[in-house]
Amino acid sequence: MDMTGEDYSLLGLFFSAFLSSTILPGSSEVVLVALATQGHVPPWDLLVAATAGNTLGGMSSWVVGWVIALRYPLTELSKEAHQRAVNRVRQWGSPILLLSWVPIIGDPLCVAAGWMRISWVRSVFYIGIGKAFRYWVLLALVPSSGT
Repeated sequence: MDMTGEDYSLLGLFFSAFLSSTILPGSSEVVLVALATQGHVPPWDLLVAATAGNTLGGMSSWVVGWVIALRYPLTELSKEAHQRAVNRVRQWGSPILLLSWVPIIGDPLCVAAGWMRISWVRSVFYIGIGKAFRYWVLLALVPSSGT
């Protein structure tokens, strides 16, 4: 299988989006905008690659929460930030994961959802919608060179 430059661009965007949605630093928005302005990759492909990577990264945080709950049940929360995230998820339910793209609060929301055993199907749905919307807005705001 021969990979093209477009394939490498999409793969790079996918991994950048994945890492950006974990506790590791990342800059998927910068990569997305750079690729969009070059115009070599169709915007729809960029949207799918970025959303898939970022959603899987968010779900990796959900898995971390699920695993943490095995050792530390919700009744033993000690950090105030964890308590706030869990309270938000309790108050708003799984739709709060639409905000999983928001810096600083997004990762704790995903961890809290896993910790609280929110259905992975509902979690991936809301995380994916929120992240797709963010990338869609970015692509709508960025003029491409139009290839």
